Amino acid sequence: MAQYFEYDAPFPLERGGELPALRIAYHTYGRMNAAGDNVVWVCHALTANSDVADWWPHTVEKGRFLDPTRYFVVCANILGSHYGTTGPLHVNPATGEPWYGDFPHFTIRDMVAAHRLLARELGIGRIAALVGSSVGGFQAVEWAVEEPERFERLILIATAAKASPWTIAIDETQRMAIEADTTFGERRDDAGMKGLAAARAIGLLTYRGGEGYNLTQQDREELPQEHRASTYQQYQGEKLCRRYNAYSYYAILDAFDTHDVGRGRGGVAAALGGIRARTLVVGITTDMIFTPREMRELHDQIPGSLYREIDSPFGHDGFLVEYEQLDGILSPFMKH
Repeated sequence: MAQYFEYDAPFPLERGGELPALRIAYHTYGRMNAAGDNVVWVCHALTANSDVADWWPHTVEKGRFLDPTRYFVVCANILGSHYGTTGPLHVNPATGEPWYGDFPHFTIRDMVAAHRLLARELGIGRIAALVGSSVGGFQAVEWAVEEPERFERLILIATAAKASPWTIAIDETQRMAIEADTTFGERRDDAGMKGLAAARAIGLLTYRGGEGYNLTQQDREELPQEHRASTYQQYQGEKLCRRYNAYSYYAILDAFDTHDVGRGRGGVAAALGGIRARTLVVGITTDMIFTPREMRELHDQIPGSLYREIDSPFGHDGFLVEYEQLDGILSPFMKH
């Protein structure tokens, strides 16, 4: 069950402005031990929530790398999200109405600042392992650079130290789809839903890639009325619309593009060189968003880090699908 932390003070934002107060939704699993040295913090990706057991199959289980009988696992819903933390559908105290498109711009560093507030509230000091995949990895690497002495281990899966022109282009294409919906900008919760569905369908092409689609979406008839790949795209777009909103999606895409651990720190290499955690970088063989080559480059820039790879036809989503491979990689690292 989600828990909530109410931070009743102004929360300044890196791009200017502030939130007058901040609500953070979070989940925990297991218990913190007396020494406080069994905390594992998971940072989630774009449209996930703080319930790791819900969106990351077979991870928060006994004997797995997020074993709740061994670790105190924490995950906070990110700033701007639809799942409880302050975002565009929350009420702006200054107007008494939801923020919608007026929600102030925020960055990955602002997400990390919110995580730090929650960690302080929960009495968490040193963290045994910080885990992040995709946009969650953006948060994890930023936090590990910001507080290098806080983390014993760092696990970065299918992610990067800086948003690349390629990933920004993917995000801009999705924003264009949302903006093409003439209802986007209207002050209502369901504004921009057709655009959101199209944006999600665009995103899925990059999450799975050609090999994944060709493996799972072949037509079963020679001349079908509708192609399986077509109905899959439509279904996935509609599915997201049932659980999310266009304003949060758009805002988080904007925050995604601000990611650069080297900003104000002398560049990416200098920033990554300051990481003190024992680090494991995990790539996915068919990931077209964060390619294996880019993941190995990330590994090369983090002192003493290890590199492993998930072999999967399912592209970027391989970290969600190939949970047995992932556990085989992460569990030994967590224990030693």
